[in-house]
Amino acid sequence: MLNGPITVGVSLKAYFGYSRAVEWCSAVARSAGKHPAVRSGDVSLFVAPTFVQIPAALTAFAGTRVQIAAQDVSSEEAGAATGEVTASELAELGVRFAEIGHAERRARYGEDDEVVAAKVAAALRHNLTPILCLGESSQISTGAAATEVCLQLQQSLRGAPLGPVVVAYEPVWAIGASLPAEPDHISEVAAALRRCLNADPARAGSAVLYGGSAGPGLLGRLGDSVNGLFLGRFAHDPTALIQVVDEALRQTQANA
Repeated sequence: MLNGPITVGVSLKAYFGYSRAVEWCSAVARSAGKHPAVRSGDVSLFVAPTFVQIPAALTAFAGTRVQIAAQDVSSEEAGAATGEVTASELAELGVRFAEIGHAERRARYGEDDEVVAAKVAAALRHNLTPILCLGESSQISTGAAATEVCLQLQQSLRGAPLGPVVVAYEPVWAIGASLPAEPDHISEVAAALRRCLNADPARAGSAVLYGGSAGPGLLGRLGDSVNGLFLGRFAHDPTALIQVVDEALRQTQANA
């Protein structure tokens, strides 16, 4: 049985323009932000808008327990780093999480494990919780996938300061697909990741989420094998997000 709240995260990626993002955040603040499970803390909800949208999101969710994440963070400290957004500035704004190492950034911008590790370290130095995205690149056996992602985890935490991380297990082949990975596969890989985290005292309080075409109906099939879900396009409809929060509440009640 897992301890603590079930976590539900949403990344807006770059799907929304500024005005639509503000409308979405306002709608979610009125619905999910006021959901009894979110208000009580039984379900922890975070939202990752674009950098430009972060101040508006902070305003929209003020007075709720919904937390804000950034979709990326610089490995640089404040200074001559043109175009970068530093962890210190994000923390100053009130951002609580930073997504790091998403498959799109690895593939499109050449971010390898060394770059990811530098960003994780920067986030933890400034009390941002990294949302560390990991996943096997192709559809392979569950055992091979577990080995691959645990190696990614170890390399991504190399040299990282003390602090918890949120691991978002997202098989690359499942991102943008019509269906997520099979529950048995997710459960076994998540268990391997949790064993790796539990073996490192510096990562106490860490969590493992599943992403990769996650949506309504999945959490109940996964039971307590994960700490929650990291959603993408399936949460663009606030009604679908509420469905997932409802599922998280039922899972929390079942675990009580």
